[in-house]
Amino acid sequence: MVVQASAWVESPLQMLCAVEAHHAGLLGPRTAVVPRAGLRPLRATRRELRSLGLPGGLELAEPRERMPRRVEAVGDAFSGRVQLRWLTSRPGRIVIVDDGLATLRLLELLAAGPYRPLLRARAHPGRLRAVLGLAAALRLRLSDVSVFTALPVGQSLEDAVRRAGIGLVRHDFAWLRSQPPSAEGPAERTVVLGTSLVRNGLVHRDRYLRWLMDLAAREPLAYYPHRREDPVDVALIRERPGITVHDAGAPAELTLRGLDPGQRVLSLPSTAITSLRVLLGPRGVAVEPVEVPDDWWTSRAAPALRSHLTGVSG
Repeated sequence: MVVQASAWVESPLQMLCAVEAHHAGLLGPRTAVVPRAGLRPLRATRRELRSLGLPGGLELAEPRERMPRRVEAVGDAFSGRVQLRWLTSRPGRIVIVDDGLATLRLLELLAAGPYRPLLRARAHPGRLRAVLGLAAALRLRLSDVSVFTALPVGQSLEDAVRRAGIGLVRHDFAWLRSQPPSAEGPAERTVVLGTSLVRNGLVHRDRYLRWLMDLAAREPLAYYPHRREDPVDVALIRERPGITVHDAGAPAELTLRGLDPGQRVLSLPSTAITSLRVLLGPRGVAVEPVEVPDDWWTSRAAPALRSHLTGVSG
């Protein structure tokens, strides 16, 4: 009897990368991708994926409030509920798929040794949460762990991760690249990806909005909001002349596959830049990172974080 693996996903990128991990053979012949219930972007992503030719043996399960009893793949290794599930399950095979910049943070912690708690950057945990993060890090050392990523990982970090006994598997969205492009993209030449940096308190809201309005004054824009962008800001952007807001919900990797040569994508620092370059570069679509001026950053954006963001998307 073939055992079905379970992948627990809590974001659109995690869901897409779980599909890619199954396609790459990391999860065995049968996989159920189980999305967390109550998240609209996950519903939109699931709907978009189901319209494509899914890999054989893959099931996009109905959303659930609770994680399956045993999960072989996750995206958010810093989630408290994920870490508790690891501690209450037998050590075994664990695949961790991309979850934006958190993936690089995870690799850095794993490379640093078994006694670095798995805690989010900029987190201020209490004692119990810190203990859970440490216990999760120790448990991973007893498991067969692979990180499945499309992000650029420096050679020194890759070497350190492998010395720590963690597998690192690269991918370039092979399954998604094999699918026909979406039927129709936006008509505008320039597409702007929204950002979570404003809502996260790292970039000044007024600077970002002024840049966007100045850009729209020069040419029409198609704007794809970030899933964590402030709805008030999105409503304000929608009212501005020259900007068409697209409420896609699904990740840009899915919704922008139909862009034509000559179109371009602009984005503040984001891991989407890496994946979109892989997917759209061969089609002649430019994917351009926007450098954040010094006066855009708030006091909450430490120099190390600024450098990290710029390094990933540059």
